[in-house]
Amino acid sequence: MKNIPPIVRAAFADMVPLFLPALPFALLFGVMVVESGVSKLLGWSSSVIMFGGSAQMTLITLVGEGAAVSAAITTTLIVTARHILYSVTLAPRFQVQPRWFRWLGPYVLIDQVFALTQVRDLSDDDDFRRYYLTAGFTFWGMWVLFTGLGIVLAPIIPEGIGIEIAITLMFLGLLLMAIRRRAQVVTAVLSGGIALVFAHLDNQLGLIVAVVASLCVASVTEWRRS
Repeated sequence: MKNIPPIVRAAFADMVPLFLPALPFALLFGVMVVESGVSKLLGWSSSVIMFGGSAQMTLITLVGEGAAVSAAITTTLIVTARHILYSVTLAPRFQVQPRWFRWLGPYVLIDQVFALTQVRDLSDDDDFRRYYLTAGFTFWGMWVLFTGLGIVLAPIIPEGIGIEIAITLMFLGLLLMAIRRRAQVVTAVLSGGIALVFAHLDNQLGLIVAVVASLCVASVTEWRRS
């Protein structure tokens, strides 16, 4: 441990607690794979290929219900549309990184990783790269492990396992961690309000409307600050 850089140890220590609210999420995904009728190996492999909890759940559910491929892909993309905001925010940090990192980094760009990069002082580019990858692959390793356990233990896992409250607390905690400026509060409130107003739209289109509106507001805000 003494030979491990402090920034790497910090990333690991920061990420492990953030996985705890996601643990029921991971186990439930394993149960969903079993109940959907999709091949267990194929379902579990989505944790490695896609590495996105809500996207995986959406895709597996729709495929299990026999939805058209185009509908499954479109809905999954809508669910993950918030990553557009993450990409815009982190683009300046990625541009100064080596080419290999610009290819590898997006693979582990999840909610938890993004939130941590916003609250940690990572002004040094090398520290940013080490922290980002350590945090991302720490969560990735645990996610792959526990989704697999969910598939294996599906017959004995209680239905629901408090997944609704776990997911709510997970995203609420990430939101509170990431908000540090008044402009971010305004963007968060605006996004939530728009999502509620358009919640009646089919195929979760209200979510994509909220994401686009928030992206515009965030972009204007960052432009005015620069």
